[in-house]
Parts: sequence; C-alpha cells; structure tokens
Amino acid sequence: MQFKAPRDAFGEFLKEIGKDERIVVLTADLASSTRANLFQQLYPERFFNVGVAEQNMMGIAAGLSASGFIPIVTTFAIFASGKGWEQIRQSICYGGFNVKIVATHAGVTVGEDGATHQGIEDIAVMRAIPGMVVLVPADGVETISLLKKMIEYEGPVYMRLPRGESEIVYKDGVPNTDIGKSEVLMEGNDITIGACGVMVPYAIKGAQILKEKFGISAEVLNISSVKPIDKELIIKSVKKTGCMLTVEDHNIYGGMGSAVAEVLSQNFPVPLKIMGVPDEFGVSGKPSDLLKYFGLSESHIVESALNLLKNFKNP
Repeated sequence: MQFKAPRDAFGEFLKEIGKDERIVVLTADLASSTRANLFQQLYPERFFNVGVAEQNMMGIAAGLSASGFIPIVTTFAIFASGKGWEQIRQSICYGGFNVKIVATHAGVTVGEDGATHQGIEDIAVMRAIPGMVVLVPADGVETISLLKKMIEYEGPVYMRLPRGESEIVYKDGVPNTDIGKSEVLMEGNDITIGACGVMVPYAIKGAQILKEKFGISAEVLNISSVKPIDKELIIKSVKKTGCMLTVEDHNIYGGMGSAVAEVLSQNFPVPLKIMGVPDEFGVSGKPSDLLKYFGLSESHIVESALNLLKNFKNP
C-alpha cells in the first residue's frame, strides 16, 4: 500500500501554481502545518501570514480577489469553518468572490490534538452557505487533481484535507472526479457505499470483505464533490442496488451523508444508513484507534452493510 498526506500534495501544488502571478496565499500562523510555507519560500512577496486572526484573513482574501488576485486561504478546518464563518459568508460568498479555502487537519483523524482541534462540523457549515463549493478529495492524487479544477473554477471553494497520511486510492491514473462529479471506484449490484476523504480506502476494504466473505457485491462511490453533489451518479447507482450506506470522518448531521439523503429522499427513496461521528465531540487518540472508537473502521462498514441488507432491503 502507498500512503501520502494530502496536505503534502497541497504544498507541492502551491509551488507549481505559484508561477501564476495572480496567486496569493494567506495563512493564520500555520504555514508549516498546512504546507503553505513551501509557497512562502518561493514567492514571499505574494505570501501573507496574518497571525491568529482568521476573520481578518477572510476579509483580506475577499479584498485581494476584488483586486484581481486568486487568494488561496489555508488554516485548520476548525478555525476556517468556525472562527472565519461569518466573514466567509458576508465578505466572500455574498459577493461571489473568487477565494479558495483549503482547510487541513479535518475530522477526528487529527488524532492526539483532541476534541478542540477535530473539525467535524465543517462540511455542514460550509455547504449551508449559498454559492460555496465543498470538495473532499480521497487521497493526495485526487487532491492535486481537484486543486487544479478549483483554480479553474470562478467562485468560492472550500476544500477539506486531513492531517496525516492516507492510503493512495488512485494508483493508476488521474481521477475522473470534478466539481459536481463523483466516481464509481468498484462496481456492484447489492448495495451502494458512498464515501469521501480519508474514508474512501476504508469503504473499498469493506466492499472487498463483503465480496470475499459474504458474496455481497458492493458498489463504491467516491463522493469527493459534496456540493454540488453528483445527483445523477447516486441515483443511477441506487436504482441498481436498492440501498445505500455513506461513511465520512464528519458529524452524522449535515455532512456528505445528509447531502446524499437530500438527493435520495427527493428523487429516488431507498433505505439509507449514514455512518459518521455521532452527535458528540471527538477525543484524543491515535487516528486508527479513533476510527474504531467511533465505529468507522472497515469492519464497522461491513457490519452496517450487513444490517442494512438484512433489516431493510431483505426483511
């Protein structure tokens, strides 16, 4: 298995995209942690460390966008979505400014930093803002691919990245995902499993176990574009399988699973199970231990899929 931290991929992207003189990067005293320091080393005149002042950073980014620049704002997910929310809504999205927010250290997989730094509500609060695009790439390869699409897109974008290394999903080529488009990673007929971010490899492993041990054919979707969401692909998949399971490193309320529920309830209702962090704060621990603690390992995915099939699809 190959592993890479998506934030490292983000740093590599910044070095390359920095050749475009329209690009400016802002951070709130976390350049090393977010890998924005790699841009700083090459393009110091277009790098701004505003200090621990996330609200100001979002307002400055809106002003830079109004002046013709393409600001990339980066900090931890809990600070971007929490401290800067009002400025993102009022200063960036209300005016439709072309600001790109790349938030690292998202989810309980932040690990030992504990509950205060584990942003598990950011997808919910960002996708609720009118005009905001929300992207959650599965690995470092897709991170680069979607970062390129993000820069090409005219308008505000929020991208969510984890802290640590994640297993490479796209080992053999460029993802077929885009803003508004997801991808089938494994084809199946019995159940649809939708995942985003760090949970995509776990969804694949869960689907493999279902096939090998239980003869169940699971279709796995990488739903990296949470908003706008790929309604057509989701509906097409559940028309074939008849039920769906979603899994994400985010609160069960308002995240990718909720976005899927909105699609299914209004277009093609089928049994749905949403897996994520329950309605509680995170705890400190190793990322792998926390995924088990919150019921998000591949074995938990298998168990939830079996229960869904038993209790709802084939009662």
